[in-house]
Amino acid sequence: MAGQTQVSLSFRLFAIGKDSIPERMCEMKVNHRLERKPLKRYQAAKLISVLLVAYAVAMFYGLFKPLPANISYEGRWHEDTEAEILFDITHEKDEDRQEEHEIFTHIEQMISEADDFIVVDMFLFNDEYDPDMSFPDLASWFSDRLIEKQEANPDLTIVVTTDRINSFYGSRTPDHIQRLEEAGIQVVWTDVVPLRDSNVIYSGLWRTVFQWFGTPKGGWLPSPFDPEAEPVTVRSYLDVLNFKANHRKVVLNEREALVTSANPHDASAHHSNAALSVKGEIVNDFIESERAVAEMSGADTTPFDNMQYNAEENHSSDGVDAKLITEGEVKNELLTSIEEAGSGDDIWIGMFYISDRDVIQALKDAADRGANARLILDANEESFGHERIGVPNRPVAEELQRYAENIDVRWYNTGGEQYHTKMFYMTDGDTAVVNGGSTNFTRRNLDDLNLESNVILKAPGDHALMQDIDDYFHMLWTNDGSHYTDDFSEHGEVAIWKHWLYRLQESTGLSSF
Repeated sequence: MAGQTQVSLSFRLFAIGKDSIPERMCEMKVNHRLERKPLKRYQAAKLISVLLVAYAVAMFYGLFKPLPANISYEGRWHEDTEAEILFDITHEKDEDRQEEHEIFTHIEQMISEADDFIVVDMFLFNDEYDPDMSFPDLASWFSDRLIEKQEANPDLTIVVTTDRINSFYGSRTPDHIQRLEEAGIQVVWTDVVPLRDSNVIYSGLWRTVFQWFGTPKGGWLPSPFDPEAEPVTVRSYLDVLNFKANHRKVVLNEREALVTSANPHDASAHHSNAALSVKGEIVNDFIESERAVAEMSGADTTPFDNMQYNAEENHSSDGVDAKLITEGEVKNELLTSIEEAGSGDDIWIGMFYISDRDVIQALKDAADRGANARLILDANEESFGHERIGVPNRPVAEELQRYAENIDVRWYNTGGEQYHTKMFYMTDGDTAVVNGGSTNFTRRNLDDLNLESNVILKAPGDHALMQDIDDYFHMLWTNDGSHYTDDFSEHGEVAIWKHWLYRLQESTGLSSF
């Protein structure tokens, strides 16, 4: 009996031990999982931390990195430069849109007169737009003039620099650009990566992640400019969000240099614009400035080695002092001019975009000193057939108009096109200064983020050039002979949210202006 009890007890103990093995194994697995979860969370947190550090480093580097050589360039003053002002004016007369355009006629003449070289640096240079609209074939026309010149003069050096927006950031090469290359013309696609970042919040992510994937030719997404054009890539759409560009608009040959606000872009053909032409040693400054863009872009710069101003043609003394300024130097000269404005001085601004806070404050300070500021602005209500909300110009205009009685704003009377001019003019009656070219008065254009090119001219107030500019502004302001401008009240009241939207976009770069 005792033996049976012992066997039974041993069996039960064995059974209990046997049954507990899976339980212990299950318990061990649970404990192992619990031990692994903190490890996985730690590894994930570590990876996220590394990515955030990389993002922060990329973001701050993009804000403060050094600029390439001869970017943000200030040339020297050239005395007795021969200078000319040119205008494209689209206006309404007798309820009909009329055009008086002379800029590309002058550029065509510059191409025709070139003997040694031609350098072109243009931002928008394409023929893409909504197929429901119609525009002159300006991009093809401009390409044809250059190709004809190259074929007629094979020894002539022609360099065309443009922004990658015209290939939609590497998705494809437009036909007119291919024709330029086939004719032996060097085409430089500007690499803006070495520039500081404009949309820094996004560009930090771009530099950390997206830029490494490359841009394959072709794509499957519709072009944002023309839905019937060749499809583009996802990466190209991601690239455009960096919001920085080679925004220059320059043409030069061995005798003359021209800066303008006009683009050889079909959908821009009806815009109102301005250009400044200069002849003399200042041409050499333009050559160095354009060489810097080619070098920054990794292009062959040897064509620039033999380029120089040809002084064989002795231009008469014209009494104008001229200086080339690019990128941030445009802002430095602009603020210096405004800060010199005193009681009774007149400031005139014709501008497509104005939003830079330093410029706005400088205008207010000038008004406090008794200077008169008059601004003719685009109302930012339409862009290539698409309705816009009036930002940034309407909030800025309301702020300035309300600030002082001696600051006045009028709106250019557009009819589907844009008032695309970018010009500052100031006079005290005795002397006058003009600062014009490609540069809008925005953070992106003035703070070394885009590539820009302007010329600043100084001359006596009664000089013929300055009188032409003075007459231009007064003609538009008073509607002398046509309906050029509208009163501020035409687009005056602005919703408060647009003021805050403008300030947010201007400070962060989360905008296209």
